[in-house]
Amino acid sequence: MTRLVTIWMRLAGVSAGLVLLALLLPMVSGCQGRPSDKPPIHLVQDMDQQPRYDPQSKSRFFADSLTMRPLVAGTVPRGGLKDDPEYYTGRDASGMLITRIPATIDMVALKRGQKEYDIYCSPCHGRVGDGQGIMIRYNYVPPPTFHDDRLRSIEDGHMFDVITNGIRNMPAYAHQIPVSDRWAIVAYLRALQRSQNAAVEDIPEAMRDRVQ
Repeated sequence: MTRLVTIWMRLAGVSAGLVLLALLLPMVSGCQGRPSDKPPIHLVQDMDQQPRYDPQSKSRFFADSLTMRPLVAGTVPRGGLKDDPEYYTGRDASGMLITRIPATIDMVALKRGQKEYDIYCSPCHGRVGDGQGIMIRYNYVPPPTFHDDRLRSIEDGHMFDVITNGIRNMPAYAHQIPVSDRWAIVAYLRALQRSQNAAVEDIPEAMRDRVQ
């Protein structure tokens, strides 16, 4: 009797193993990486499959068959509402250049202006604004010094406009330098001009005795 029970248990174990093997075979065969023309099973779509047009493709919806549509008149992109002409162009509503920076200028702005000036301007204009940057050694046309009377008295809006749109041999930097950084550069330029054209009267009286 005991022997029969043992044989039965062995047969049951073999049957259970066969059943388990039969269940595992389809799973293993599905992980063999065999080539197939069918798309993979995509349980979570996450908007991966949605109607769209490729660039330059033909549209069956619009009458002109063009998928690349012109901007709707009067629309403004997010962040593109430039409703302050003085800040964004350096000119007032009548188109005249403004004389003062239309932004708060503090030490943080000056340090930012110094950093941006050293990156974009100093290669030609020099670190002190004298027009003797390193590019002059490579036969670039020397820019004017910022320390002559004409540029010391020119409008802040003019400097902003030149950084934005360029002038003569200088290219435009509107795409490289944000508006706030352009005004910071203008402020730093004014500080450079003041540093190279300071008078004794610019020094506080309590500190004048330190000047040799």
